[in-house]
Amino acid sequence: MWNFSNDRPVYLQIMDVIKLRIATGQYPVGGRIPSVRDLAEEARVNPNTMQKALSEIEREGYLFSLRTSGKFVTDNPETVSKLKSLLYTDIISEFVSKMRELGIDSEQAVTLVKEYTNNENQSERGND
Repeated sequence: MWNFSNDRPVYLQIMDVIKLRIATGQYPVGGRIPSVRDLAEEARVNPNTMQKALSEIEREGYLFSLRTSGKFVTDNPETVSKLKSLLYTDIISEFVSKMRELGIDSEQAVTLVKEYTNNENQSERGND
């Protein structure tokens, strides 16, 4: 999951991963997240880079710190729900933009997504 590209600063990419983990419940509402050191080791980055990313996420309101206990996901489920909404809106926006670049309108895009998911579901059933 920690595959960094050269097109954006690493701390922004770390923020994306952590926020995705929060939005998907991998880091549950009100739950403690791993330490800066543990996350930095997992991601193979400098702890200062990890701390910068986590501080930004905290500034955005998705994490909070307890001095001696570490960092925790917000205990407000509505905040996490809004984060999830922001994430899927960004994905949809990027998808729609790419489809338009290809000359595909919204209706065609919906049809393509349905076809894709139907084929994907059939493939999964074939593997059972």
